[in-house]
Formats: sequence, structure tokens, C-alpha cells
Amino acid sequence: MRTSIQKFGKTLMGPLSIIVASGLLLGIVSILQNPALVGETVSNAVIIQNFIGGVRAIVSMMFGLLPILFAISVATGMAKEDKEIAGFAVVIAFIIFHVVIGYLLQLKDITLETTSVEYLLKQGLTQIQAFEISNAYETMLGVFTYRMGVFGGILVGLWTAFIHNRYHTKQLPTAFSFFSGNRFVPIVIIVTIPFISIATFFIWPYFNSAINGLGTLISKSGAFGTFMYGFSERLLIPTGLHHVLNQLIRFTPIGGTAVVDGQTVSGALTIFNSVLASPQPDIDTLRQSTRFLTQGSHAFMLFGLPAACFAMYKTAYLKNRPKIKGMLLASALTAFVTGITEPIEFAFIFISPVLWIFHAFMAGLSFFLMTLMNVAVGNAGGGMIDLTIFGILQGTYTRWYLVVLVGIAYAVIYYYVFKFVILKFNVKTPGRNTDSELSEEEIEVASDGDQLGATILKALGGKENVVEIDNCISRLRLILNDTSLVNESLLKATGSMGLVKIDTKNIQVVYGPKVEQAARSLKKEVKK
Repeated sequence: MRTSIQKFGKTLMGPLSIIVASGLLLGIVSILQNPALVGETVSNAVIIQNFIGGVRAIVSMMFGLLPILFAISVATGMAKEDKEIAGFAVVIAFIIFHVVIGYLLQLKDITLETTSVEYLLKQGLTQIQAFEISNAYETMLGVFTYRMGVFGGILVGLWTAFIHNRYHTKQLPTAFSFFSGNRFVPIVIIVTIPFISIATFFIWPYFNSAINGLGTLISKSGAFGTFMYGFSERLLIPTGLHHVLNQLIRFTPIGGTAVVDGQTVSGALTIFNSVLASPQPDIDTLRQSTRFLTQGSHAFMLFGLPAACFAMYKTAYLKNRPKIKGMLLASALTAFVTGITEPIEFAFIFISPVLWIFHAFMAGLSFFLMTLMNVAVGNAGGGMIDLTIFGILQGTYTRWYLVVLVGIAYAVIYYYVFKFVILKFNVKTPGRNTDSELSEEEIEVASDGDQLGATILKALGGKENVVEIDNCISRLRLILNDTSLVNESLLKATGSMGLVKIDTKNIQVVYGPKVEQAARSLKKEVKK
């Protein structure tokens, strides 16, 4: 079950890259329309205004497509084989799902007209009651339906993946053999998805109330709520389940709900991007959304963890420092620029519970402090790119300078705490091992880019031991016949920063930004 949840968490990352890219465009646009930064002439130029309008149109469409993007990402990610068939089937499933719900709503005389604010006000409802009822519904791909956000897409994606994995190899009697295998999947989807729609029609109002209640609770908990989020998110890093928590906060009412330009939007990242895309941004709404975004990560990503790398270098044995210098420097720069921190975290999380808990606490504290200081730096990366575009270049209203001040304090604290704990408890961080299972020749071969796939495959126990290969943003996610055959030392020589053995079959190998190269090389080698 844990493996399935981890795989599910990874599928939720699919649409994130699109949304982050859209956010970067909005960040650039918001800079261009700020006369205090670029001057009145540039900000009011026709070509600039046309560019801004085009970007807003594209990004608004991307936000509207989020539910179906999640549906496709979940279905293809959870499908074991023939993923393109799952992607085809889930589009059919998504449309039918909402058409059936829309039809059931119509039978109860719930339509776009009868749920409009104007109509409800004429029925004697207060303005607040009218808005609450109206915001419970939306038009999705031209179909009037419940406002389910990404939950609808996730549900349809999971059901499609279940049907696909169960029936994509199904063989029918000879007379119907044309409909066997992959062709059978869309047929089963068409037959079964209406039942999912009917069940959702009755269950969703209660589920929606519970989710909105949880979002309200988190919102009312203020800075303490952001502390718990930051602390929990880092604590879940070794399991990979932090992706699930992140996406729930970023794209569902758990991360907040707001009305932007007359439209109800949910999720911290969605609200943030919607405010940026607004011709008249509401700064207070923006600040509320950024509580759960990158402003809470900058202190430990840009400053704390690079300082931890320096502490690990300074506490390494002198003879080993030249060997680990490049690795630690690359990991620190990756965290600083992009916000990818797992290569550093996996160097200490599993060998020092004290440093793991300390790191999680400092992450929560960072979110807590940014909330108290009303910082307003958003997006979902956490590195210097986000701080520059969404903080420094936006102007002083973001209070980005407070992030830097806190970050400098974090650098000092991380360095001395890591140095003290490593020396006090003799923590075997990189460079503190007295022996090595590999010779210099073996290390040189293992790190050779041309031999990367072959070396990883050898470290995993050979082709016969590999069942399934997948990867997320920083880890190889592998299913093996026997994880006890894995040569951890040889994997480390290929650039791996850590290993997570989930059980006797499932293992994750942390590579950081190098993971795409590692996955491609390994898949290529397995096919030979």
C-alpha cells in the first residue's frame, strides 16, 4: 500500500511543471506591468500590453484545465503498461463523468441559471448564501457540474488506471476478439464510469464540506498551521509522501479558497497564480496564499542546507575531502538555484535522526516566521530563481529582504548544529568513512557517463533482478525481484546520494537532477 501511495504521489507531480512554468511567465508579466520597476513608457507600451494579455489568456486556460491534466497524469502514471491507452481512456472517462453529473443536476433543476447569484438573490437569499451556493458549481469543458477542482480529475484518473491495469490484456471470445486487449479498456470505462458519477453525485457535497472545513481550520490556525505544514512536509521526505501533502495544499481547498476577479479558486498555488494574472492584484489575498509556498522554503534551501554541506565538508577526514568536495558543492548549488534538496537531505536523514528532526523543525520554523512577517514570495520551486522573480524583482511589498536576513541566520545555525552533531555523535556523513568497498578503478568506471546505465544495472543485481523502472524529480523508483542483491557502494559511486529500501521488492535511489539521465541510461541498458 505504501508503494502505491508513493507512486500516486509521484503522479501528482505531472501537472506541476506546467503550472510552475506558467507561474514564471506570470512573474515576468507582473514585472513588466510594474512602472516602478520598468518605467511608465515600457509598462504602458502597446506591445507589452498585448504580450501581457496573451500570457494571461494562456495561463488562465491552463488553470482551467488543471482537473483534466491531473486525470491524465494520474491515469498514465498509475498504469503499469501501455500508458498511452490509459491516457486515451481517461479523457473519455473525464467527459462522461461530468456529463452524467450534469444530467443528474439538471433532473433536480440545478442549472447554470438557477445557481446564478442574480437568480438566488431574487429567491430571497442573502448575498453570502447566494455566493456560497453559486460557487459550489462550475462549467467544465462546456458541461455544468460540481466544482470539484482537481479531486474530480484524480478520482477519474485512479478509476481509469484500475480498469486499465485489470483489463488491458483481457482476451474475449474469437467472435469478439477485435475488442480484446487495449480496445476493451475504453469500452469498460464507458460502461462503468457512469456508476462512479452517480456515487459521486450523492457523496461529493458531504466530502466537499469536510474539505472546506479542513481548509478553514488550517486558515484559522494562522502561523501555527504553516509551521505544522513545513515540519510535516520535511518529515515526510524519506517516504516520498510529501508530494501528496504538497499537491493537496497547492491545488485543493485545504490550501485555501479565494474569489479572484469574480471567480472562486482553490489551493495556495492556484490562488497565487490567479492573483498574479489579475489586472488589479489583491496583495492581501496574495499574502494569504504564499504562506504555504516557497517563501517558507528559501531560508533552508538557499542558506541552511548549503551551510550544512560546508559543515559536512569541514568534518570530513582530510584525505577524503578532495573526493567529496565536488559532490557537496554540486548538491549545494542545486539546492540554492533550483530548490532540489534531496541529494543533501539523504546524506544525513537516515544516519542521524537528530539532524533529521532538527531540519524538519527548522523548515516548520521558517514557514512560521515568514507568515508572522507577512512575506509574500510565491511559486513552487524554492530556489534562487523563485526568490529573484517573485521576490526581489516584484518590489519591496514582497518583503524579500526579510527572507535573506532569516536565511543568513539559518546558514550560521545549520553550520554549527551540523558540525556539533556530526563530531559529537560521530555521524558518518560523506567523507567520514575510513574504508571503501570499491577500488579507485571501480569508482572511475562507475562515474563514467557512457557506462552509467551498465554500472547501475550491475549494482542492482543484473537485468534479471529488475522488474520496473520509474523516476520522479530526484529519485529512481525501482521494483526489483530482491533488494538484498543491491550493491549500495557501487550505486554511490555512480553519483547516488542515498537509498530507500521500502521492502524486499521496492527501492528508491536518490540522484537529484541527474535522475533523468540515470533513468534513461538504465532503461536503455535493460533493453539490450
